Amino acid sequence: MSRFLLCILATTIFICQPAGASEQVVGPDGWHSQTVRAEIAPRFWVHYLNGKQAASEYELGLAGQGNDAVNGHWMRRQRVIAGKHYAFHVAFRCQKVADPSRSILARLFWFDAKGKQIGFDEYPLTSPTTTPEGWTALTGVYQAPPEAAQAQLELHFRWAAHGTVVWRRAALTETKPPPPRKVRLATLYHRPENTASPEQNLGQFARLVAKAASQRADIVCLPEGITMVGMGRTYVDVAEPIPGPSTRVLGRLAKKHHLYIVAGLYERSGAVVYNTSVLMGRDGTLVGKYRKVCLPREEIDGGMTPGSEYPVFDTDFGRIAMMICWDVSYPEVARRLTGRGAEIILMPIAGGTEVLIRARAIENQIHLVTSGYDVPSAIYDRAGEPLATTRRDGDVLVREIDLNARRLWYWIGDWRARISRERPPPG
Repeated sequence: MSRFLLCILATTIFICQPAGASEQVVGPDGWHSQTVRAEIAPRFWVHYLNGKQAASEYELGLAGQGNDAVNGHWMRRQRVIAGKHYAFHVAFRCQKVADPSRSILARLFWFDAKGKQIGFDEYPLTSPTTTPEGWTALTGVYQAPPEAAQAQLELHFRWAAHGTVVWRRAALTETKPPPPRKVRLATLYHRPENTASPEQNLGQFARLVAKAASQRADIVCLPEGITMVGMGRTYVDVAEPIPGPSTRVLGRLAKKHHLYIVAGLYERSGAVVYNTSVLMGRDGTLVGKYRKVCLPREEIDGGMTPGSEYPVFDTDFGRIAMMICWDVSYPEVARRLTGRGAEIILMPIAGGTEVLIRARAIENQIHLVTSGYDVPSAIYDRAGEPLATTRRDGDVLVREIDLNARRLWYWIGDWRARISRERPPPG
């Protein structure tokens, strides 16, 4: 009892670390506590779910103890076979944690037979959804490096003075290699000129969508404001409900070619006008829309209102999001969307700075597709490099990517998995 306090509550058993203690707490299945420094150690405990200390069902807990600098984790090692693939899974439930993505994370390290760390450390991704009971999963599939003999699993809690977290069912199990998750991204470059109606503009873009479909595109991005460019009319003149006439045309086009379409329109909702991007599904239905959050002065003076939401959309190949033009000038929009799990951002755009477009791809480790007028239409990879780019009217570009292919940076490994763990806290 000098080191551990045994708390018996009804049908549950807890093994707790006394507040302020620095002794290691030993749990089941090889788990034990680790701290960065004793003076910022969390409180550790084990909760056996059926009230028996030898139970296979248990939870591993950590608490902040009122210390803003709290930092510690549960850890264990297990054997692995070099070259094999392993699936990591764990679930957590927390209270009073302002930013779980920064404060609650798992890590995985590889070691050779001599105990030397090898390869990159891995950061399982946090699921964007939580169960009704409050559990959130962290998952990942990884290949053990050559010469790997052991894996070290870590369950971290940090920087939440009054928070608590409990972990359950942490496991690293051998699995099959993940299959490729390929998608054919398409963009086009076209500026309508001297047209008489939105319908005429849509007809011109329809011919280019057909060219993308002939190259087996899964999704094609059209530019910003496609029903206004070339007509000499105002934003408000062409604003329409969504769904409405233009989405019906785009929906028929998407269904005909069995692909997704992203396109910029001007939306009227009562007295409010938005600069909106729509996503049409392969079946011709409106999957969703994004209202431009960052408006330049010209659009504000033109009577438009900014959006305030950051939706993401699940497709049959992955999770996507949309931005529009001026949004790219500010890092917050792309960061919010990728924080909600977006793997690809499609961006109708009139004009802008390509450096900023590339920066958004790099800093969020996503693929980004633009379709523009005064900026290239392009497809960018996670390193911000253009896989294809054009400013020639009538061009249609299609490139195939594998969303399951990992981008490993030379000294940090999978940067995408680390972003939410190390970014600044929300303002």
